[in-house]
Amino acid sequence: MQNLPARRKPTYSIEAVDNALQLLQLLRDVGSLRLKDAAAELGVAPSTAHRLLAMLVYRGFAVQDETRRYVPGPAMGAGPAGFSWTRQLRDISRPHMELLCARTNETVNLMIRVGTKVRFLDTVESTNILRVGDRQGTLLPAHKASGGKAILAELDQGVLEQLFRSPNAELAGDYIPDAEYPAFLRELESVRANGFAANFEGTEEGISAFGMALHNGRGMVVGALSVATPVARFRPLFDAGLVGVMMETKRQLEMDIAAHPADGAAGS
Repeated sequence: MQNLPARRKPTYSIEAVDNALQLLQLLRDVGSLRLKDAAAELGVAPSTAHRLLAMLVYRGFAVQDETRRYVPGPAMGAGPAGFSWTRQLRDISRPHMELLCARTNETVNLMIRVGTKVRFLDTVESTNILRVGDRQGTLLPAHKASGGKAILAELDQGVLEQLFRSPNAELAGDYIPDAEYPAFLRELESVRANGFAANFEGTEEGISAFGMALHNGRGMVVGALSVATPVARFRPLFDAGLVGVMMETKRQLEMDIAAHPADGAAGS
């Protein structure tokens, strides 16, 4: 089986370590975990999940709140404040992602914006032998990822200036220079006009992606969906009606998001 992952899994991986790291990613991205949710995410027995979480508590990476949920501990640094809704967003989105994956037979991702980056909350992988692999937990530059561009296109000019043109942006390595910034703004204008964004090998060689922003019932952006494919399959997929398929998925998913009190906005 040939895969195109962002990161290659080590040949001699240690399952317990991998499971513990996945729990850390979930705590970071979702904000809180119940024991049964942790077990379900890892596909292990609750007793195994409990032992892993106990070690994270022991090392300060997790603590239990008054409801017995596990939340990020002091060793994680600042917790994902304001992201408690991401668990709900993932749960609502998952059936739609699975259906979109089945209809396109390509990998589907759910992401949110975190400052100048997008964080991948969930992935449903294609069944193709050659496919884009799991991106869950990955951080990518928002102005290069298709879903990130779709989110950025809905931000005010002042917010974009703060994100990519301020002294803080320069210190953080996110500054877009004078020679590139006008083209960046023109691309966002095109994204706004079309309702979708594309990424042609902008984040990884050999991979293209197509993204659309997701909104809650008040019209606020809460994340984005993307379909990622080996670059050779992108044009046939696009010509076969990818825009219409994704628009319908977006419409159905936004109806479900609006029916739930998911109030988070896609980053700050």
